[in-house]
Amino acid sequence: MLMSSYVVVGVVAGLMLAAEPGDQAAIRAARTAQNTAIAAGDLDRVASFWTDDVTVRRALGQPLDGRAAARQALEPPAAPGSRIVYQRLTRDVEVSSHWPLAFETGTWEGHLASIGGPIVIGGRFSAQWVKRGGQWLIRSEVFVALTCSAVGCESVAVP
Repeated sequence: MLMSSYVVVGVVAGLMLAAEPGDQAAIRAARTAQNTAIAAGDLDRVASFWTDDVTVRRALGQPLDGRAAARQALEPPAAPGSRIVYQRLTRDVEVSSHWPLAFETGTWEGHLASIGGPIVIGGRFSAQWVKRGGQWLIRSEVFVALTCSAVGCESVAVP
């Protein structure tokens, strides 16, 4: 009898942690909303999708620790024409069936001046998402620059 009680408790606990059917869609929707906020220059909204302790490895290798540092990296330059507007394009989202974690992969683009501007830098990215209080948040992101043109080629990668 004691053994069957453990099995029932284990099954119930597993069901409570299992991924919900809408989790992939929720993560994709959050990424789309973050992209919209980036394009609009709403950096407070952009930052609301990150955990306080988010870590980011920027496309050319610079590390960022924390929400404030990640937000600051997206601050527009003084010259509006040199602004790069980033967009993340999700290819795949895999949600853990056991933990409140998910893994996202895709490509990213940097558009000159606005979302409609030419793509001057791009590459691949991955992200770890964590579900806290029913909300999916980005805990870590890694971006790798793989292509560039024009002003997008002027930056130097961290050795």
